[in-house]
Amino acid sequence: MFTSFSIVDAAAIAIGLTVIAAINWYFFLAERASAVASSGSSGVPEVAITVHGGYQPSTVRVAAGSPVRLVFDRQETNSCSEEVVFADFGVRRFLPSFQKTAIEITPETPGTYEFTCGMSMLRGQVVAE
Repeated sequence: MFTSFSIVDAAAIAIGLTVIAAINWYFFLAERASAVASSGSSGVPEVAITVHGGYQPSTVRVAAGSPVRLVFDRQETNSCSEEVVFADFGVRRFLPSFQKTAIEITPETPGTYEFTCGMSMLRGQVVAE
């Protein structure tokens, strides 16, 4: 049996598809701010990353072959952001709310190394040059 759609039905479908597209764009395609690692107090380049609905900055540029310290400052209690994962380095670390957590990695070769939350919804990257 065929049922006709009303204008309200068509509008609801259009709004739903627009919301889905916006969410996908935000999580997977939106351009994020980047930062360059600068020398920290111990001589190891360091970048502060705020965790609040995402990673800010979400792109970190570093020198390939040199260690870098990423200091995650988690400013929320959202369960999605309670963990950060660097799959390429075998690192999976709990991020306590309203505390700073330092993670040191060494990207040996030039390339892009992704980091995500435990559910892979929040994304960032370390670009070794």
